[in-house]
Amino acid sequence: MKYYFSLNITTSEFLPYYQGTVQNVVVTTTQGIKVQFPAMHLRKYLTATGIKGDFCLQTQQNKFLTLTKVK
Repeated sequence: MKYYFSLNITTSEFLPYYQGTVQNVVVTTTQGIKVQFPAMHLRKYLTATGIKGDFCLQTQQNKFLTLTKVK
């Protein structure tokens, strides 16, 4: 299954996720579905200004496969 969503998170907002204090991110997809996945998968998209862009989360049988930035 593919889920598409947008994020705009500042570095200070992402800090608890980066430190591991908060383990999971919950996003609302463009289809209006709430999806939860491990925050560690967003670390590679973190810049000096935070995380911003459109993403695609792929799952199979409700298990994480990949997270890619599409824009």
